[in-house]
Amino acid sequence: MKGKRVLIVEDNALNMKLFRILLGQAGYDVMEAADAETAIRISKEQIPHLILMDIQLPGMDGLEATRMLKQDETLRQVPVVAVTSYAMPGDQEKAIASGCCGYISKPIDTRHFVEYIGQFVL
Repeated sequence: MKGKRVLIVEDNALNMKLFRILLGQAGYDVMEAADAETAIRISKEQIPHLILMDIQLPGMDGLEATRMLKQDETLRQVPVVAVTSYAMPGDQEKAIASGCCGYISKPIDTRHFVEYIGQFVL
């Protein structure tokens, strides 16, 4: 996946580090944002090939950020995979309705994580 940019939007430093390591080992170029506002700015500056979007973020939540990204003409086609540690019944459906193309519950399955997200990379 050399040259493919993945934006990780995650406010938990340990989760961010785990995602960075797994994606880096798989050859992805990793960009990072700890909040939705930063993620939107980075996405506009360097259009990613995939966004991993934590749902629970400080300030704007990940689902609202996804809806905003999908309204932007240049970012509409960028796949967004929702990531959450507070999975509740109906959350996956809410994520898909917001524009996410996939859904991952934390803690993630590190054995299949890269393979799973690889199917969404542009």
